[in-house]
Amino acid sequence: MINLVIMAKYLKPICTENHAMKNNFLQGIIAMPARKALEKEKIDSLEKLSDYSEQEIMQFHGFGKNTIQRLKNHMKENQISFKNN
Repeated sequence: MINLVIMAKYLKPICTENHAMKNNFLQGIIAMPARKALEKEKIDSLEKLSDYSEQEIMQFHGFGKNTIQRLKNHMKENQISFKNN
């Protein structure tokens, strides 16, 4: 039992190594699942994000009302907004 505790202390979480993000875009603003969805769509800047409507982004995995609100607040701080429908 003690060996398992010692081993666990030194093992890196598998998800950290297997799902490393290529950049830090929106880190600390939105959660990892939403960031991964943006990375999958090759959205890595607020300018690229502004090419999408709020409804389009809501279709991505990891995006709900809370995430969209955080994202809209961050975009507003940077004088950028979603595309109009």
